Amino acid sequence: VQLQASGGGLVQAGGSLRLSCGASGRTLSTYNMGWFRQAPGKEREFVAAISGSGGSTRHADSVKGRFTISRDNAKNTVYLQMNSLKPEDTAIYYCAARRYGFGATTSAYDYWGQGTQVTVSS
Repeated sequence: VQLQASGGGLVQAGGSLRLSCGASGRTLSTYNMGWFRQAPGKEREFVAAISGSGGSTRHADSVKGRFTISRDNAKNTVYLQMNSLKPEDTAIYYCAARRYGFGATTSAYDYWGQGTQVTVSS
């Protein structure tokens, strides 16, 4: 599965961005999907996950109430709506897919996109 993340950019603190993750040649509805991020000098960390049907979601405590993961299987796309952005949200954001299981463990995901940079200025 080749994943492509897009939608990153430079935004002021308090602003919003919506990230998208699509796949070519594969139907994402059969995969549980996740968003992760990695800031310079830090380990990659879990942000949010969503089941294949979209019926179950999970968000990291650091983004609860600000970020929302969703998916549109008809468009073969997974989204991460990010509101009330903070400078500490600055990172490269990656989408990832796994066929089985649902959760926050980085190593459990089988496929990764190339990442999209999100920079939040203060």
